[in-house]
Amino acid sequence: MSTPLWRPSAERCAAARLIEFTERLSTRGFGPFTDYAELHRWSIESKDEFWHAVLEYGEIAHSGDATRVRVGDDLPGAEWFPDVELNYAENLLRAPDESLAIIFEAERDEFRREISFGELRGLVARARAGFERLGIRSGDRIVAWLPNLPETVIAALAAASLGAIWSSCSPDFGVGGVLDRFRQIEPKLLLSADGYVYGGKSFSLEERLEQITKELPTLEHVVVVPHAGPAIDTTSRASPKHLAWSDFLGPDNAPLELERVAFDHPLWILFTSGTTGVPKCIVHGHGGTLIKHVEEHALQCDLRPDDVLLYFTTCGWMMWNWLVSGLAQGATIVLYDGNPLAPSLMRLFELVERHRITIFGTSPRYLSVLEKSERKPREHYDLSSLRTVISTGAPLNPAQFEWVYSAVRSDVHLASISGGTDLVGCFVSGAPGLPVHAGEIQCRTLGMDVASVDEEGKEIVGERGELVCRAPFPSVPIGFWNDPDGALFHAAYFERFPGWWHHGDFIEITDRGSAIIYGRSDATLNPGGVRIGTAEIYRQVEKLPVVVDCIAVARPSAGDVRIALFVVLAGNLELGDALKDKIRQTIRDGASPRHVPAEVHAVREIPRTISGKAVELAVARILEGGEVPQREALANPDALEEFRAFASRESS
Repeated sequence: MSTPLWRPSAERCAAARLIEFTERLSTRGFGPFTDYAELHRWSIESKDEFWHAVLEYGEIAHSGDATRVRVGDDLPGAEWFPDVELNYAENLLRAPDESLAIIFEAERDEFRREISFGELRGLVARARAGFERLGIRSGDRIVAWLPNLPETVIAALAAASLGAIWSSCSPDFGVGGVLDRFRQIEPKLLLSADGYVYGGKSFSLEERLEQITKELPTLEHVVVVPHAGPAIDTTSRASPKHLAWSDFLGPDNAPLELERVAFDHPLWILFTSGTTGVPKCIVHGHGGTLIKHVEEHALQCDLRPDDVLLYFTTCGWMMWNWLVSGLAQGATIVLYDGNPLAPSLMRLFELVERHRITIFGTSPRYLSVLEKSERKPREHYDLSSLRTVISTGAPLNPAQFEWVYSAVRSDVHLASISGGTDLVGCFVSGAPGLPVHAGEIQCRTLGMDVASVDEEGKEIVGERGELVCRAPFPSVPIGFWNDPDGALFHAAYFERFPGWWHHGDFIEITDRGSAIIYGRSDATLNPGGVRIGTAEIYRQVEKLPVVVDCIAVARPSAGDVRIALFVVLAGNLELGDALKDKIRQTIRDGASPRHVPAEVHAVREIPRTISGKAVELAVARILEGGEVPQREALANPDALEEFRAFASRESS
């Protein structure tokens, strides 16, 4: 059994909100719970009692009778809190007027802003009045092509306040990527910035905005938010009518109205990455999103009203929705827009010091860049406020765990988490009272009956298997947009193991209840019939300082497949035979001979989605002579051309 990298102090454990929650359970005759494993077991065996307790502990504002928690036990099909009405925005806007709600930071310090909860409520009221004046009603779709601005949060909460449905993309999505998403849901109103800043450069959105509005025939209005581009003349455009943000907002004294809706009333539409086809439109509800995030923030992350929460994300990733929900705990959320490595590599840690951030969220990719730079944030900034570091987007490898404790802070709760856009939350996550082991996610999230199963659906422990969830949970999506009979939704998650959610990830549940994610099972490598997750290879390759990035794909070979590994090397290094041998030996020693790639090639750049995930299936398709239909889903689509040229050279 490995030695933990970190154990919480007895004082920290005793002060955790999770302890307060279990004490409240005990007053109602539940428990006692001697450890997290017992609490988790109870949360899935007594799921109605558990989720009702979360509703009450989170003081979720609602009307109606909450005692009937669930109707039906089917997955999908169970209905949660059928007699309850609530509003997501109402529950995010309850903190005292003087409390700080939003800190906005960007690459340029002059963009910095702060907004109190009192000011936020007033701005949401004015935005809601603006929507109503333009004829927006409950169920209408409002879409946003915006940076991670305060106005994005304001507009999203205003949409929720009246029961409209929100959807957003970040401005680094190109025209095709935006249209692939928004065209499917037939929006009535579009919000766009005039421009954005990334990597020290300003980008105007005017020309692309004109293209987008022409291709969205249902649009009636466009609202332009001033930010970082040349002003867009809204007076010269009549169809759809363009408005400046200042003209769109209602009066200063607009009342804040909050329409309570059914628990499963649609709140927002999120999108799959779309790298292998048109993105699927995932519909999430007010109640499911809210109660899932309340549980994760309060119990798994120990988020409190006096906390400052920064999660680096764009508005095209579900972690933006997760970040915004932090307002429900009365916490301050920090919105960062731009390149997290600009104007310096450690820009985000500079913000940790400046704003006394307590919970900091990022990705393994960001941590890897800092690790390979050999710079230690703790040597440059005062990080004493930092209590928790959260990472998601890809598996966090053991070396990165160790780097955080040596280079960031030794006394910090490092919580690797994993879930997805599909459930707008986590299957496995952190817990403030558990030890942290290198390379492992601490636990299964409360209320989530997560298991690792083999091909026949038999539960396995201590081995890699398919990630399934075997019982209903409140944030199961309402469904896919434009899928009236639910066939596409059923095929996506419930076809492989009927009655269970099949997520498409490889997972191992250890004998102590922690979890290890091995990457997507739909990107499985099968040399010699042995199923290998790509993350198993990446864990080993990332140990090498000379390798900046990598991607592994399966290539057909004489009725079998062979593993091809593509690496980005540091500096001006060349990939000679000696370095190839070192890479292969590292993989052999750390994984197994089966994991060793048959081919190793150097490339300049690895193609990734906007949220930073390597796209193995897209690269495999290019290498086989195919096309990637949704290039706009990629942050760097031009990176595919090097793989296309590689395939062309091989075939000639």
